[in-house]
Amino acid sequence: MTSYWLMKSEPEECSVDDALAAKKSTVPWVGVRNYQARNFMRDGMRVGDGVLFYHSSCAEPGIVGLAEVASTAYPDPTQFDPKSHYYDPKSKPEEPRWQLVDVKVLKKTRNLALPELRANKDLEDLVILRKGNRLSITPVEPQHWRLITKLLAKPA
Repeated sequence: MTSYWLMKSEPEECSVDDALAAKKSTVPWVGVRNYQARNFMRDGMRVGDGVLFYHSSCAEPGIVGLAEVASTAYPDPTQFDPKSHYYDPKSKPEEPRWQLVDVKVLKKTRNLALPELRANKDLEDLVILRKGNRLSITPVEPQHWRLITKLLAKPA
């Protein structure tokens, strides 16, 4: 059974355009340093799961693309690189703390911005809209996925 996810990326770090320009439009989802988000990738995600590509920490946060999980989870190499912003000196190659999956962008979309998401009563249970939610990866219910993909097909 397919699951669905919303995955946040800061455009300066990896934008939907960066991902589309990558080989096979696929990028490793590096830098996740939250245990719950890591567990979603490690334990919940399967190849082929749907992904809403979300730009965060930018002028207009929102969903900007449709993607899919393109690999099973594997150790994030940035945790071992002392030059990386994501270096974790407590993580060891024989016992890595941090995992990632590869994500393949299927389509760039219009920006379905946060105010539009909030304005839709049928999306009020969407995890990203809950007060205090700061997770970079959140599950998306099938009914929310269907509605969001319909909204993305319409002009803004």
